Amino acid sequence: MKTNQFSRLSIIAIVILAGAESVQGQETQKSSPGQLVDALHTAFGNNHSRAVHAKGIILEGKFTPDKSAASITKAAHLQKKSSKVMLRFSNFTGIPTIPDNIGVANPRGLAIKFIMDDGSSSDIVGHSFNGFPTSDSDQFRELLLSIAASSKETFHPNTLEKFLETHPVAKTFLTTQKTPASYASINYFGVNSFKFTNRKNETHFIRYQFIADGGEEILTEAQIAQSGPEYLFDEIRHRISKHPVKFRLYAEISEQGDDIANPSIAWPANRKKVLLGVIELTKISSNTPEADKALSFSPNNLPAGIETADPMLDFRSKAYPISVKERQ
Repeated sequence: MKTNQFSRLSIIAIVILAGAESVQGQETQKSSPGQLVDALHTAFGNNHSRAVHAKGIILEGKFTPDKSAASITKAAHLQKKSSKVMLRFSNFTGIPTIPDNIGVANPRGLAIKFIMDDGSSSDIVGHSFNGFPTSDSDQFRELLLSIAASSKETFHPNTLEKFLETHPVAKTFLTTQKTPASYASINYFGVNSFKFTNRKNETHFIRYQFIADGGEEILTEAQIAQSGPEYLFDEIRHRISKHPVKFRLYAEISEQGDDIANPSIAWPANRKKVLLGVIELTKISSNTPEADKALSFSPNNLPAGIETADPMLDFRSKAYPISVKERQ
């Protein structure tokens, strides 16, 4: 890993600033999807890999829907029949060699592709923090550029510190991450909102939650210091050689007053959760560089019965193909 990449990342790991008022809701988009991808490269370097969550490992298995799923959506993969899944765990940043045991490899990513018998598919993209650092893509781009600029600055408050002074949600995101003992021992969240429609044409707004079957196991600072740079990859390979890795997939149901369009604001913990089904991972995929580059996920790859509800989803879906093209 290049020295300047470490210096950029170290800024995130050490910055602790005072809070401010909460971030406001979604605003009119000013930047383009290409500019967002460029900002990711500015922050983490252009490594001809995924622009973010570059270091990852692919697993295979199946998804078995729960009978309650059909009550809120008519989506094909959430009915009675099981489907094949391809799931990729990953570390944060666009650096494909980032060590597993440093704080800025958080949040960990989870992306899953459901593959039906007819060849159709549907994707979900999430990470191990209940919320996004900013309310919209423009602010996320500004955060990334602040990280890049601050790596070259010696004065205080630097560009990132100034950004966090007025964006306390981003500060919380950067400074309260949890480091898991395993990719399988932490919960993941699809922080954007979707509209579910069932066969009765009833609708609900939801966010996804992936709950680790054995509960969360989080490392202490001392345990992190004793872990190796590949400990998550080594652990998941060992774990799945012994028994399947399971997650329960839930739809968190919104209620009146919940902000559908602002992924930086988590909904209250007491919201109803409908079990959609169980993900059971049974083996490590080939994980060749070619396979990893070829596998892509898009949050708007959706079947009938599911629609995007958060404006950020449509923007992100336009940025993904740009990143996919650049890593080939």
